[in-house]
Amino acid sequence: MRAIVITAQDNVATALEDIPAGATVKLRVGSEEREVQVRAAIPFGHKFALQPIPAGGDIIKYGEVMGEAAAAIEPGEHVHVHNVESRRGRGDLAAKGGER
Repeated sequence: MRAIVITAQDNVATALEDIPAGATVKLRVGSEEREVQVRAAIPFGHKFALQPIPAGGDIIKYGEVMGEAAAAIEPGEHVHVHNVESRRGRGDLAAKGGER
């Protein structure tokens, strides 16, 4: 197993090892088996998208919304600080009453 998805609601998988660009990763998402071809090298512990995520869409990991897509993200794309805005621990959002 190269990556893990905890709940069927997750739209990202977490790499359990370094995954080279272009590798096809087999995953179980709920009761469904999927294959995702990663578009870039995914370091251990990092995320990649399972499905298209529109700009502004929720990033769901372990069944929890952990951020918002800062740009459209394609399946297999690395999901990290370059394309995700965190929604947690954001004092700036909390001050505006916007932390979700």
